[in-house]
Amino acid sequence: MPVRPAETEAELEAHLRGICFKTGPPRRIGVEIEWLVHDARNPRCPVEPARLHSAAATLRALPLTSLLTFEPGGQLELSSLPARSLTECIESVTADLALVRPAMLAMGLGMAGHGHNPWHGPQRVLTEPRYDAMEAYFDRWGSAGRSMMCATASVQVCVDAGYEEPGPLGHGRRWLLAHLLGAVLAAAFANSPTSEGCPTGYRTTRQVVWSQLDPDRTLAPPLGPDPRTAWAAYVLDAPVMCIRAEDGPWHSPEGLTFREWIRTGVPRPPTQEDLDYHVTTLFPPVRPRGHLELRMMDAQSGDAGWVVPLAVTAALFDDPEATERAYRIVKPLAETAGSRPAPRNPLWRRAARGALTDPELHAAAVACFAAAQEALPRLGASPEVITAVAEFTERYVARGRCPADDHLDALYAAEDDLIVGKDSQ
Repeated sequence: MPVRPAETEAELEAHLRGICFKTGPPRRIGVEIEWLVHDARNPRCPVEPARLHSAAATLRALPLTSLLTFEPGGQLELSSLPARSLTECIESVTADLALVRPAMLAMGLGMAGHGHNPWHGPQRVLTEPRYDAMEAYFDRWGSAGRSMMCATASVQVCVDAGYEEPGPLGHGRRWLLAHLLGAVLAAAFANSPTSEGCPTGYRTTRQVVWSQLDPDRTLAPPLGPDPRTAWAAYVLDAPVMCIRAEDGPWHSPEGLTFREWIRTGVPRPPTQEDLDYHVTTLFPPVRPRGHLELRMMDAQSGDAGWVVPLAVTAALFDDPEATERAYRIVKPLAETAGSRPAPRNPLWRRAARGALTDPELHAAAVACFAAAQEALPRLGASPEVITAVAEFTERYVARGRCPADDHLDALYAAEDDLIVGKDSQ
């Protein structure tokens, strides 16, 4: 599979430093949305792999603008193209969904927005070499890897890295904002309180699953004054998940960092293409790919539930006034986060368990959503989007709730009805 001669360690590090943060005025916005695929008549029944493969072939024949992929457990993902505005991004993905959902229903399949599968345990349906190697790698850390691969879904928002700013943080100001704001966004959009039909004790079980994975590839890198150098070191010192092969299985080495692979050249010298692939196997809460990928929000319920996290994030990052307000709002949270990196620090753990029942996270969310609501008209958001954000704010944020609380309320109400029914017999 290598197509280029091997580079030196210095050349590969320079490559990383050159592509991780592409600075300049924010101009693009993107979103990646995942859904759990289920039988339309019985969501609790796992979908057979043959049905999913057939669905994939049907959907790939549709004239979609977004990139359509399936995750190892059969989760469906739509990844938008970089859009010039929030409105363009929403319109493009909405048009694709108008084709995808009816096609899925015609095949007897539904698409559910949950951060973690609430019905059954992880079952892998894709047997590609990448996923075989990934499973073997994560199995060394326990069962969380299989849950991440096969039972989780998210809304990931992509924003530009922003200007090369003056001051001690330089271009890292938006990088720092993304990490500080991450716990607030994870709490506000927490939507995975159950697993296999039972409460887990967390509002976002998905976030807990991610916090239990290999820390060398899932924790946030150091957030110091030189993000480029920190990210390059993070990537090179992360273990290699798999070494690709043209034929046969991909090797999953144990304890081999990419830097060691460069230096030893065993089992073969790595290439720039290997390094670029290695980056796709790293899963910190915020991943720099030229732009910033915010990866901490659960998938949302409803046909357009994904619009609110996209709109709020876009407003807080792409409207200068809202960005400044958000930075001032969340900066004090750094003190409560402690020295451990996200998502294993106390702030992120509080977000996973209590979400907006936590007083500090609730206060920060109220202020950030207010800033976003004021910014959306300046970004040219449609009345429908502005209304959707306002309704979410009133229903959840203002009341210290999140979508997970709706699921818990319904679950406990069903249990109460069952108890009452038994008592009346």
